[in-house]
Amino acid sequence: MSNTQPPPGYQPYGGGRGAAGPKPDNYLVWAILSTLFCCLPLGVASIVFAAQVDGKYSAGDYAGARESSEKAKKFAMWAAISSIVIIVLYVLFAVVLVSSSST
Repeated sequence: MSNTQPPPGYQPYGGGRGAAGPKPDNYLVWAILSTLFCCLPLGVASIVFAAQVDGKYSAGDYAGARESSEKAKKFAMWAAISSIVIIVLYVLFAVVLVSSSST
């Protein structure tokens, strides 16, 4: 009979790259929505990092998966924030333009 438990001190492949925990969210839905409705360049960067999360986690790179997850979230948030800022500036510009042309 063989023992199914690993020997003491055994580190599986990728075990030295961070502690395993629950799989981090990949924020892929937010990345796609921010690409479609917000800022395209930041949204594309968010999609790239979101796509890396599952692969890194499956390979045992838990720290890399968390890092890609955080970057995907950050880029999606910045895409949404930048689009809100651009819309507000556009509305302000339109209001100023209309008010200055009517006087």
